[in-house]
Order: sequence, then structure tokens, then C-alpha cells
Amino acid sequence: MDPHYYKVDLQWISERKGEIYSTELDKHIAVATPPQFNKGVAGIWSPEHLLTAAVNSCYMTTFLAIAENSKLEFISFDCHAEGKLEQIEGHFLMTEISLEPTLVLKNIEDKVRAERILQKSEIACLVSNSIKSKVHLKTHIE
Repeated sequence: MDPHYYKVDLQWISERKGEIYSTELDKHIAVATPPQFNKGVAGIWSPEHLLTAAVNSCYMTTFLAIAENSKLEFISFDCHAEGKLEQIEGHFLMTEISLEPTLVLKNIEDKVRAERILQKSEIACLVSNSIKSKVHLKTHIE
């Protein structure tokens, strides 16, 4: 497979705030230093949120592909994600990202198979595989 490239540009706006955009996409996203840091800005996406969102959204798209290939029928899929930022040896690191998917099945008889698919999706997630943060999975199936 040839490599794929995803273009993202950033323009500084003011103080600790910028804007991310891509000529390949139709929306701009404001980004800033998170409020936990000096001069951080509340209510705006931070790099830490974006990294957590990348893992969460990749997990979802991986799950959707595997579920479709496995012919798993479900009513809904939601996933809460939480990234953990720590200072280790003087460096800030996202050390952990926890994923808590909630899957509502059409047939509860598929619960064991659904659990396997949720687990396999985390293992196959390319973003999770590309970072050094530990990714934890806690599933909820209804």
C-alpha cells in the first residue's frame, strides 16, 4: 500500500490561540493552550483534546468497519474518552487514554461476539498503535 497523507494547517490568531484547518476539509477548529496552563484558554479545543479525540474517533471508525465485516447488528454506539496528562521526568506526556464505549445491540445473543469485536477494534486502531500512550478499554454492552 502506498502511503497516505493528511494535510492540516495551523494559523496563529492571538495570545495562546490558533486555528487548525485543512484545504481537504470544510471547517476550521479553534485551538488553544488548555486552561490548566499559564495563559490557557477555556472552552476551546486543545492539542490534548485533539489527541484524545483522534484515538476515540479512530476507535469508532475501526469498530464500524469490523462490525460491518462481521455483520454485527447494533442500535447505537457511543464512546467516552479521557486522556491523562502527566509530567514525567520534566516532560509533559499523555500517558493514558481511556475509552469507554457503550454498544446497544439489536440481539443480546450477540453480546460475546460484540465484546470480541470491541476488543479487536482497539487492537486494530491505527492511531492507538501510533502513539506511546497506554490505551485502556472498558466496554458496556446493552
